[in-house]
Amino acid sequence: MERKNAWLSLSQPDETRMEEISSGYRRFLDEGKTERECVVKTIEMAREAGYRSLDEILAQGTPLAAGTKVYAEGMKKTIALFHLGKQPLENGMNILCAHIDSPRIDIKQNPLYEDTDLAYLDTHYYGGVKKYQWVTLPLAMHGIVARKDGSLIQVTIGEDEEDPVVYITDLLIHLSAKQLEKKGSEVIEGENLDILIGSRPLTDLPDEKKKEAVKENILRILKDRYDMEEEDFLSAELEIVPAGKARECGLDRSMIAAYGQDDRVCAYTSLIAFLESTTPERTSCCLLVDKEEIGSVGATGMKSMFFENTVADLMEAAGTYTSLALRHALKNSMMLSSDVSAGYDPAYGEAFEKKNAAYLGRGIVLNKFTGARGKSGSNDANAEYIARIRKAFDDAGAAFQTDELGKVDFGGGGTIAYIAALYGMEVIDSGIAVLSMHAPWEITSKVDLLEAVKAYHAFLNLSF
Repeated sequence: MERKNAWLSLSQPDETRMEEISSGYRRFLDEGKTERECVVKTIEMAREAGYRSLDEILAQGTPLAAGTKVYAEGMKKTIALFHLGKQPLENGMNILCAHIDSPRIDIKQNPLYEDTDLAYLDTHYYGGVKKYQWVTLPLAMHGIVARKDGSLIQVTIGEDEEDPVVYITDLLIHLSAKQLEKKGSEVIEGENLDILIGSRPLTDLPDEKKKEAVKENILRILKDRYDMEEEDFLSAELEIVPAGKARECGLDRSMIAAYGQDDRVCAYTSLIAFLESTTPERTSCCLLVDKEEIGSVGATGMKSMFFENTVADLMEAAGTYTSLALRHALKNSMMLSSDVSAGYDPAYGEAFEKKNAAYLGRGIVLNKFTGARGKSGSNDANAEYIARIRKAFDDAGAAFQTDELGKVDFGGGGTIAYIAALYGMEVIDSGIAVLSMHAPWEITSKVDLLEAVKAYHAFLNLSF
């Protein structure tokens, strides 16, 4: 049951559309390197498409009817958008859910120190990373600093061509004999992922501060540029990510190389399909969540009550809320857990089972189950639901393939699918194949973006 390469049937109109999607996607990646930035960009796009804040609507007492477009954000890190359908919410929703956090390096709360005339920031890595991949790269700093007076400082350093970058050093090859004998997981230790941020000492310091003259210079720069004190690190969220813009990859420009494509490639294609939709039969939802890379925990992860509470507010605004109606709305919903799949890489073919692997250029990927080894931690979607999704994709001419996450005993991974399934709704993972997943730079195929948008459109139009 080998699936065809989608490039072979690409029409000229589809190619034009593909390049349009790809160009917008690269801008989305460049402007959304953190979950906060993704929410800001999503709200900007949503408002341009006629969406209004649910808080505004609730405050004004605006009646809700079919066709109403609303969004709600949670702590500036997660967002749910709804396009109200002709059927009552109790009949359920068609939900596209992706996550907008990505593996990265976070700055600790007491990070700044000096060692032998070099200034560093201490870090803690976030999510599943191969630590050795993060050394000797030009890195950027993104995030916010919250001051005690309630004001927020927006920080972006390393993205503009005139900006400095920051850096994590590695041991030179000439002295690496012992280092190279270590396992890959130990070549670079987590506590050694400290960020080099300066080497120039501040002059004219009192004697008691001269031993940390480089650190003092960094503090002077932070004060001058951001009016930031060292104590403000205590209430900061600063993320270290690869510096630079998303790029076309390959001499044929067929791929995209960029940071954060897990899972922003699914977030963007879901959002595009959602914002382009016309008034649906069933209410449509695009849910973009945080914290998936660390277990979907916290107030902004899928395990939180944010989504359920937002649906309750929506039903209350529509005059249809009861506890039982809310339960029915969630149970009767269908979801595509729009998360990426591991693309088959012939350089590491021994990790994959070729008949059940995802391939770049063959369309969106359906994962009946994820998990590890004996399907541990998996949702394992129902066959009847998969049949409906297959038919919808085929009817829409959307190329798709099926996948498992590598050979059975090679490892594994999970998504938010099992969490949404707790409501009793039908859920299946459905995303885009990625090469070098969780690396600082990842690879996707442009044609898969196009096929994903087609598939997500088809799903949003599904009705019972």
